Amino acid sequence: QAQLVESGGGLVQPGGSLRLSCAASGITLNYYAIGWFRQAPGKEREGVVCASGSGDGTYYADSVKGRFTISRDNAKNTVYLQMNNLKPEDTGVYYCATDPGERTYYYCFSSVGLESVYWGQGTQVTVAS
Repeated sequence: QAQLVESGGGLVQPGGSLRLSCAASGITLNYYAIGWFRQAPGKEREGVVCASGSGDGTYYADSVKGRFTISRDNAKNTVYLQMNNLKPEDTGVYYCATDPGERTYYYCFSSVGLESVYWGQGTQVTVAS
């Protein structure tokens, strides 16, 4: 049974950094599409960054380009999200997602299409002074 567990969230001041981790079990992430999503209070979930499992590329939301970086460590079966220069508007619950069929990648910024991918339970990120 696939399971994703996020960690690394917390309270950080504006301009600070955090690194989120998403550890997978029950599946091997090597060739899976991976993504990070977030949901702010009172708002819809949105895609932050998604990467193809087949090497087709990586999509970043305009709001995080140049500040966030997604990476994966296949040996640890873990995905990371390095977040720098954090802003109050980055506050929210961050979720990782993955699937073997590239849906996470192709539907990263869509409100539909992600019903069958694997999701983690989320980790809270709060950016405030």
